[in-house]
Amino acid sequence: MNRTELLALFEATATEVVEKPFKNISEGTVISELGIDSLGMLEIVGAMERKLKIQIPDESLAGLQTVKDLLEAVEKRITASA
Repeated sequence: MNRTELLALFEATATEVVEKPFKNISEGTVISELGIDSLGMLEIVGAMERKLKIQIPDESLAGLQTVKDLLEAVEKRITASA
């Protein structure tokens, strides 16, 4: 899955979890500015893990600020499980 597809997956998953549409999310988007709290973030990560069949360790999630940070953590797990 390439970066554009991962970004689209994040956008779709965030929309589903938070129940509000997100448009024009970029990698530089700060997650907290989207109105997503830590619980919402855990739900989004859990949904992405299930869809991608990966497991992201909690320590990889600490300090995530932007969508890019999350996508990089996801890519590392995809690469590690391949």
